[in-house]
Amino acid sequence: MKSILITGASAGIGKGVAQAFLADGWRVGLLARSADKLQAVAQGHENARVLVADVTDAAAVNAAFADFVAWAGRLDVLFNNAGMFGPAGSIDQVQDADWQQVVDVNLNGMFYCARAAFAQMRLQFEQAEQAGQSGQGGGRIINNGSISAHVPREGALSYTVTKHAITGMTRQLSLDGRAFDIACGQIDIGNAHTDLLDALIAKDPRNAPPVMNVDDVVDGLRYMAGLPLSANVQFMTVMATKMPYIGRG
Repeated sequence: MKSILITGASAGIGKGVAQAFLADGWRVGLLARSADKLQAVAQGHENARVLVADVTDAAAVNAAFADFVAWAGRLDVLFNNAGMFGPAGSIDQVQDADWQQVVDVNLNGMFYCARAAFAQMRLQFEQAEQAGQSGQGGGRIINNGSISAHVPREGALSYTVTKHAITGMTRQLSLDGRAFDIACGQIDIGNAHTDLLDALIAKDPRNAPPVMNVDDVVDGLRYMAGLPLSANVQFMTVMATKMPYIGRG
């Protein structure tokens, strides 16, 4: 049975992905801060492991990954998903505390989780090589980027900057992971119908953007996660068809 650890698994895209992989029979680690919400996702699934941790706490992240590996036996895939948008506004309106919070979650948190996953997957590679089981180690890291990793949304400086940084992280992990059979890819998602997008729409309902179903994102994650380690989706963009992403004014 393959295993996947999903951060931000208590709501939104993370919850949708977790429910799909549980239904598919994977061993699934559900990581977020809210124990009650994670328990609700895990209810009725023996193949779920609740991992209560804040991704901005490196020690808590390391402990959660160790807990999951002790339970599941190995880590095949990390969906590095936890993130936040932060208050909207131009750069002169961004407060220090708001900037720091977005950086802590979207960049530092994803770094801590990627580091823990990479270390475990490198260990799996080395153990497999020592056992003469070449090709049985390593693993896959899938970072949740964003359309904002390519083009910004107005008033989203903190979010946009951190998502551009995640693209750099994805490229670096792809390069550094080659020697250890660690694949790294990124899914850039545009306007999936989640609570995060609902909050943005509520601020300006007259200019509500086109949206897509979270299930459409889940299908992309299923494909990326299910590939053999000899193949990789480096970057995948899944977006609402009519959102203003391509074109010129």
